Amino acid sequence: MMDMLVPLYRLDGVAERVAGVRKQGITVRLAMAYERDAVIDWVRQVFEPEAPGWAGECAVALSSVPATCHIATRDGALLGFACHDATAKGFFGPTGVDEQVRGQGIGAALLVASLAAMQGSGYAYAVIGGVREDLRSFYEKVVGAVEIADSVPGIYRDRIVQRDSNRV
Repeated sequence: MMDMLVPLYRLDGVAERVAGVRKQGITVRLAMAYERDAVIDWVRQVFEPEAPGWAGECAVALSSVPATCHIATRDGALLGFACHDATAKGFFGPTGVDEQVRGQGIGAALLVASLAAMQGSGYAYAVIGGVREDLRSFYEKVVGAVEIADSVPGIYRDRIVQRDSNRV
């Protein structure tokens, strides 16, 4: 999984993407502190074990003040999330959209909202860490991301592997 770089000073279409999902009754916004446990539990339930560690990264983003985790909701139900400054400063991710609502522009709206928040915090560039090959074209198309040469395995090397707690 490669890392990609996004020039935030070229970020366009934020309002349009967020408005596009708003027409579907979807709200994209920063998560609030009182939603922390619900968001973390949802991320764990929907994305793990396929995406180990996302709940922990999300917990970090939700512990920041202000939070660095955007969420997409409709009628009080979580549909997706996007974090930044969780694993490392200047990093975007993790991010995910519930499989049942993919293809509606939610992921793109969360991406640009989170990157716009990074830009507003003073970043000129954002690193999208650990991009799977099947998502590369999404990031290229939506925000003009480019692959960072020699970025494999990047920051996610030497990961701890969770083992059965009953074993020694």
